[in-house]
Amino acid sequence: MIPLTLAEVASAVDGRLVAADPEVRVTGSVEFDSRKVAPGGLFVAFPGEKVDGHDYAAGAVSAGAVAVLGTRELPGVPMVLVDDALAAMGRLARAVVDRLPGLTVIGLTGSSGKTTTKDLIAQLTVRLGPTVAPPGSFNNELGHPYTALQAGPETRYLVMEKGARGVGHVRYLCEVVPPRISVVLNVGVAHIGEFGSVETIALAKGELVEALPADGLAVLNTDDPLVDAMATRTKARVVRYGEAAHADVRAVEVTLDGRGRPSYTLVTPEGSAPVRLGLTGRHQVSNSLAAAAVARELGMPLAELAAALAELGLVSSRRMDVFERSDGVTVIDDSYNANPASMAVALRALAGLRGQGRTVAVLGYMAELGSFEREGHQQVGRLAAELGVDRLLVVGAPAAPIQEGATAVSDWGGESVLLTDQAAAVEVLRGELRPGDVVLVKGSRYRTWEVVDALREAVGEGITP
Repeated sequence: MIPLTLAEVASAVDGRLVAADPEVRVTGSVEFDSRKVAPGGLFVAFPGEKVDGHDYAAGAVSAGAVAVLGTRELPGVPMVLVDDALAAMGRLARAVVDRLPGLTVIGLTGSSGKTTTKDLIAQLTVRLGPTVAPPGSFNNELGHPYTALQAGPETRYLVMEKGARGVGHVRYLCEVVPPRISVVLNVGVAHIGEFGSVETIALAKGELVEALPADGLAVLNTDDPLVDAMATRTKARVVRYGEAAHADVRAVEVTLDGRGRPSYTLVTPEGSAPVRLGLTGRHQVSNSLAAAAVARELGMPLAELAAALAELGLVSSRRMDVFERSDGVTVIDDSYNANPASMAVALRALAGLRGQGRTVAVLGYMAELGSFEREGHQQVGRLAAELGVDRLLVVGAPAAPIQEGATAVSDWGGESVLLTDQAAAVEVLRGELRPGDVVLVKGSRYRTWEVVDALREAVGEGITP
């Protein structure tokens, strides 16, 4: 964070100082985990029923924090006292961003692919100047200001992922950190249980382009009609990316190699260049085009851009992480989270990696689908069967409609089994996997990754060939 006096902090957050010297400066980072506090920092104490940050405030000051941003006075602790610590943190982030005129804020949202694309954009912008981006999916009311507060005078690009659980959430995040460039990836049924309809999801995601100034830029996926239509909701300039012929930044002649890695010709108004990605999955074409559209607008020359795209890698864990075990089994770890759209992407990637052995999908429950839950799971099962997945392991009773969908496909030649939990899935895999098999593991955050971790550890433990 840029250095600020406690008086300036208090003014920014509409707080008041208690037992604190207004001229003392915050020169370190802003942290809500007392274990991360360093000398010169500011500790934010969030109240809670089970864990209350105020209980750790004195320790944070002992570790070097110059003050505590909190909601109640603490004896002997220098405080910036506020009514709502989370809202205050957002106001502080806005104050910091407003004091960085050389900063370009890039915001992106979408129903799937946000974190991966955020990482891709950051890998390109760092070639152009110092870049700050959140770790993983730190994209909510807490992660947003926390990330923005990492920016300093030297930062040129701030890449912000914007999540939403309802209408108004993206708008609020844009008030905390106003974007100069807004990227919208897609509109799907992720979190439809909270939104109620796809149309409402589109309404919420479009708040990102509505927040742009007239001299800003909206980067829209023209292959998604609901995203393409957002061009009418912004006064900013619009750049479209995708595979459609009218896209400003597009991919043609797309092919996949034996490991599912795409190659394509990148076409821009400045010319075209061949691109060979090191990422697995057909969907990475669209993700990389979004990143390319941003980098091109920021001035990266075409030849340099094509070369940089080829060097992109995965940053966040458990997202299309493909590894080959010593026994010849290939594993796709996409276990971080799941919704019907990302399930479809992962299943197509599995089908694209088919080798000498079988394709095996280990699929778990997808959360937050509301009334669409049964149909959403059935759709995933049908797609698995239509893509010819050889073996389908469905984990947990709530995910049972996946099996129903697969077995309803009359000409499917594969097999499916419903398992009680992750341990049962591991037991089946240990007894069945053989060299040449390709295994996809995916589900919402219900410990699905335990299956992947067991597969990593099982190498050399006598897997049946």
